[in-house]
Amino acid sequence: MIIYQCAQGSPEWHQARCGVITASMFGVIRKRVGCLTDQQQRFVDAVRAGRDEKGAMAAAGYKTKPRAEGIERALAGEVVGEYSDAAKDYAFRLAVERISGEPLDEQFQTFAMRRGHELEPDARFAHEMAAGVTVVRAGFVTTDDNAFGGSADGLIGEDGGSEYKCLIDPARLRQVLIDNDTSEFTDQVQGCLWLSGRKWWHFALYCPALAPIGKELWWREFKRDDDYIERMESDLVQFKSLVDENERRLRDDVRIAA
Repeated sequence: MIIYQCAQGSPEWHQARCGVITASMFGVIRKRVGCLTDQQQRFVDAVRAGRDEKGAMAAAGYKTKPRAEGIERALAGEVVGEYSDAAKDYAFRLAVERISGEPLDEQFQTFAMRRGHELEPDARFAHEMAAGVTVVRAGFVTTDDNAFGGSADGLIGEDGGSEYKCLIDPARLRQVLIDNDTSEFTDQVQGCLWLSGRKWWHFALYCPALAPIGKELWWREFKRDDDYIERMESDLVQFKSLVDENERRLRDDVRIAA
């Protein structure tokens, strides 16, 4: 990996991310639209496993044979589902950044981003006290080819790292604190583990509003999941091909009218 020692949100940080597929977008990249439903996928999996039609229907919970076009395409070995508009726009933006060498975000920050940057030192200190660790700020980490990267909020010892979220959206706070659901951040956390080669990562949620009851910090340790990372890496490499194609078309195919 390559570590860029720069403050998150700084001009150097924005430049380091220019044209790089970043961990904060891994979840967007991997979420396809128009995919098979869980029931349809069970039917396809059963057929591929060698079950006859009736057996596959029973395994998937169908009373009659499903006739969706997506099922037929999947059984024919075709890829079902496509990138969302958000993922396609992101791929195009990265292609332009590669060509220009300049970030297109113009160092734009939302209120939530500014708040996160302001609270991160407090979150880091609270985490260090609670977990008994020393966190070293990392800035931005990339693969050796600079194709993929992530903003590692901190590195811990030789094997660990940390990610801090200072959420204000009640729905997202409830999802973590009440429902104990961190799935929204799995791709980012496992992505940082992949990029850094580390074994575990601390995910911490910092909410100063809960300080009156002593619960401003919530954190959990996540272990490296190599099976998950292997599937994710395959998806990311496929997305890189889309960025490559956008860049090629911009350089070779697009003509500006006189």
